Amino acid sequence: MKTLTAFLLFSFFVFGNLQAQNAVNLTLKNTGMKSIPLIIPGVMNPNLSPFSNSGVSLAVGQKIYFPYRGKQVELYEVAAKDEGKVIKVGSLIKKRKKGLRKIQD
Repeated sequence: MKTLTAFLLFSFFVFGNLQAQNAVNLTLKNTGMKSIPLIIPGVMNPNLSPFSNSGVSLAVGQKIYFPYRGKQVELYEVAAKDEGKVIKVGSLIKKRKKGLRKIQD
């Protein structure tokens, strides 16, 4: 019984540390005058208020989407190098929409 308890505690400790190592802290910034809806699967679906910052901790590889013409369009994929980074969401959406329009034309 003691061995099982020790193994479980060790497993939780190791798994918790692995999860923490794969998490990246970053800030989602809205510099515009309109709310920005986002979709972060398995995490949340935030609306970034105008002129706001939202600190988040996301897993490496986590994708962030935004709604566009009735679809979920990928906006960003979190990488380990993003630790502490401030992501200007409005600017990214503007660039992404421009790229989508070129593809459709």
